[in-house]
Amino acid sequence: MSLITNSNALAEKLQSRDATREPGWMRYLLISIALIFFISCLILPLILVFVEAFRQGIDVYIQALTNSDTLSAVKLTLLTAAIAVPLNVIFGVAAAWCVAKFNFRGKAILTTIIDMPFSVSPVIAGLMLVLIFGSQGWIGAWLIAHDIKILYATPAIVLATIFITVPFVARELIPLMEAQGTEEEEAAMVLGASGWQTFWKVTLPNIKWGLIYGVILCNARAMGEFGAVSVVSGHIRGETNTLPLHVEILYNEYTFSAAFAVSSLLALLAIVTLILKTWVELHQQKQDRRHEETTI
Repeated sequence: MSLITNSNALAEKLQSRDATREPGWMRYLLISIALIFFISCLILPLILVFVEAFRQGIDVYIQALTNSDTLSAVKLTLLTAAIAVPLNVIFGVAAAWCVAKFNFRGKAILTTIIDMPFSVSPVIAGLMLVLIFGSQGWIGAWLIAHDIKILYATPAIVLATIFITVPFVARELIPLMEAQGTEEEEAAMVLGASGWQTFWKVTLPNIKWGLIYGVILCNARAMGEFGAVSVVSGHIRGETNTLPLHVEILYNEYTFSAAFAVSSLLALLAIVTLILKTWVELHQQKQDRRHEETTI
């Protein structure tokens, strides 16, 4: 009887496989379309950036990268990322911990606020800062009276970058923390651990790879942000231009080799980000397998 049952189950399984199996030509067609799209929209433009960057020789390339305005743009980009990313890490971990581990009024509102930068155009985000800190803005007159400069200076660039990159860490950690549940934290509390001890010894090790993944994405977006920063920077050459804004200025001035040379820095950043992203994903998969094995 069991043999008949197993045979029927196997037949049903094979039948379901046949029902969902696509013809060979369909699979090859879909794969070909995906490869053509991948090569034409991603690989070729990336190759073109480096070809154009080195078109006039290595000397022109090095000169473009060592230009004082380029170095200033690099410093401002790194400074902005160095401020925005740690702040978003703190906020992202705190917000994810609240959403995933606790039930409270306004939880849905907090989740919606976290997702807001995904739905609002970066240009609109920059305009919001202008309405707040501009000379005709809500507190613009007070800032001018006290000689405090936020708009068209580094503080506005940092604020715009923070707003745009808010969701990356939090959105990476919320589903991870929700999947892990609260059992381990509750066990630690029962054993006498304080809140901070529970966070450092239990919660943080469990979210380590997800946190690193979120930091990588947040940093890449912070360094590559254009729209919001363009609105609030003022485009002051050598002072308030980040790398993306500097590329725009060089291209508009028809210094194409220099523009592509600086663009190659951003392209290298994208490649390094993808490599780190893949490395973190592999480590996270290994950790998930170990967790499943220990659970079994």
